[in-house]
Amino acid sequence: MTQPTGSAEDSARIKDRLLVACLCAEWCTACRAYRAVFEQAAAAHPDVRFVWVDVEDSAALVDRIDVENFPTILIGEGEQPRFFGAITPQPEVLRRLIGAHRSGAGKDARLAPEIGGLLRKLQGEQ
Repeated sequence: MTQPTGSAEDSARIKDRLLVACLCAEWCTACRAYRAVFEQAAAAHPDVRFVWVDVEDSAALVDRIDVENFPTILIGEGEQPRFFGAITPQPEVLRRLIGAHRSGAGKDARLAPEIGGLLRKLQGEQ
């Protein structure tokens, strides 16, 4: 989840751009297989910030969010969560989600406050 350091202006741009986070677990076979799909999507969308979060290794980060199904995707822009939910592990599903939420095209989701908190934490990590 490490990003290169830069100026305060660079940090603001990173925090304001679209973020796609995959919440998974290393023990999950579907997650291990999905990681390649997620990395391909990241390569295809260099203007979008992608973050892979192992829910067990990052338990403090995920905090009170109960992730029951994998892969679970969080999409947000700035501090506004736009999507949070489990998806089928297929490249087309992720591609459509990114397209639907890119450049503010998607509506702000009415999600639990914990989801907004996780998004802020992820946006704050450089």
